[in-house]
Amino acid sequence: MAIALAAEAHGQGAASLLDLDGRAMDPFQGSRSRAIVAVFSRTDCPISNRYAPELARLHGAFAPRGVEFRLVFPGDQPVDTITRHLREFGYPFGVWRDPGFAFVDRAGATVTPEAAVFDARGTLLYLGRIDDRYISAARRRPAPTSRDLEEALEAILAGRPVATDRTPAIGCLINDLR
Repeated sequence: MAIALAAEAHGQGAASLLDLDGRAMDPFQGSRSRAIVAVFSRTDCPISNRYAPELARLHGAFAPRGVEFRLVFPGDQPVDTITRHLREFGYPFGVWRDPGFAFVDRAGATVTPEAAVFDARGTLLYLGRIDDRYISAARRRPAPTSRDLEEALEAILAGRPVATDRTPAIGCLINDLR
């Protein structure tokens, strides 16, 4: 079952998104994607940074199947810092900035990294961790035992409901940026 958003009309919470040039945009307007993955991130979050290779792998596996990926940087993280970060970590997909936290609030994201998966109309289908590699902010497994984001995308692409549409994400608090 899709996660209910607090009676938000299409586009609300999206209008505050900016590209790196400062242009406002709506990620759902005219989208033909089968799913849109927004991964909330911070340039200074070591847990977010450690997920760059996994996110590149997921992008490689799912972008050809019609899934769009974006990093979402909440708050006022400087554009030059974000640009340098993208180059340093080799992200193969684009960025949205959310300076007013409206998109963060729309999705219900609380930490970075946290993934929100929407359909093309803006319905939230999944919110949570990428996988269960992190047991706590200070402890991690050598390899994940559950690949939650990947499982959610497989279900969505197969036309099935996401079995677990919310999972606990571990990382750096978004509220620290407010």
